[in-house]
Amino acid sequence: MKRNVGYIALSIAIASEVVGTTMLKMSEGFTQLFPSIGVIIGFVIAFYSLSISLRELPLSLAYAIWSGVGTVLTAFVGIIVWGDPFGILTFAGIVLIVGGVVLLNAPSADKERAR
Repeated sequence: MKRNVGYIALSIAIASEVVGTTMLKMSEGFTQLFPSIGVIIGFVIAFYSLSISLRELPLSLAYAIWSGVGTVLTAFVGIIVWGDPFGILTFAGIVLIVGGVVLLNAPSADKERAR
């Protein structure tokens, strides 16, 4: 059950980080008040939730998921909302990020032998 709390907090951290980053784009260099406030709120929630997730999850797992999934979701927001370019290289980059997160968290042969 505790691990579920870690993953719930991690999900909140990812979502709020994507919102904060989206608001950062909308703030136009912190010249727009409400998006600027959204940046602060989004990142405060993101880092607080990440810290909560780290009570239950290993740092390598939580941070890899947080940064990788956050990056991929932010890329999708850029593509969908702001028309950022999407091509084969963007797709390959996303696949490599997801693959890297999976590989970082895959059990190694040594861990498997120890079990």
